[in-house]
Amino acid sequence: MGNKIEIRGVNKNFIQDGNEITEVLKDINLEIKEGEFICLLGHSGCGKSTLLRIIAGLEMDYEGEAYIDGKAISGPSLDKGLVFQDHRLFPWFTVEENIGYGLAENVANKKERIDELIHLVGLQGFEKKYPRQLSGGMSQRVAIARALINRPSLLLLDEPFGALDALTRITMQNEIRRIWQTQKNTMVMVTHDIDEAIALSSRIVILGQRGSGIKRIENVDLSYPRIRTGSEFSHIRNIVYREFFEEKEAELEYYL
Repeated sequence: MGNKIEIRGVNKNFIQDGNEITEVLKDINLEIKEGEFICLLGHSGCGKSTLLRIIAGLEMDYEGEAYIDGKAISGPSLDKGLVFQDHRLFPWFTVEENIGYGLAENVANKKERIDELIHLVGLQGFEKKYPRQLSGGMSQRVAIARALINRPSLLLLDEPFGALDALTRITMQNEIRRIWQTQKNTMVMVTHDIDEAIALSSRIVILGQRGSGIKRIENVDLSYPRIRTGSEFSHIRNIVYREFFEEKEAELEYYL
């Protein structure tokens, strides 16, 4: 498989109060292969979402180079789907109207495409419902379907399950894995949740504290579905925990 995404020497600073410079991303070099599921993991403020926005083409003010399919990223496109933590559905639209809203003009068989995605995300029978009539998990299903409406080869997810309760979150993790395996997209997801990253990803990209760049890339060579109580899962969890708590041995022993 070739590279879907290439990030070369990317640096990103924010200017605060007119002159104070905050370094967010430093010397980011990353290659993501076609069809991979990558999780970006790190503390709050480490630049995970900023890196995702650069890949999405929503952030263009940075140093370095970023490519998708060998072409420099120049902005948003229909070939990139984006899902946020907040579902951002239009409250005056039904489920099917929200899903179809972003569909490219002059697309044949629009109704069939919407129906296909409703089945994919398991929302049969809710086509005419409004967002106020849906649970948080169901609303995120709509958001995922909407992001997939134009058949993007790349799906970007910015903490899509962060606002859900624990049980719904695990259900949605299983759903997004199933969708990835069915659709065969390349997926890049921002998360704070170590178990979520291990359960879903091909590789975990661990970012250090703000402005310190990529700390480690951990391969997750486990078959799906992944057993969270298994020894191999626990082994990877321990490796990742040590990256976050290596300087705090007391905390590390507590978590492990």
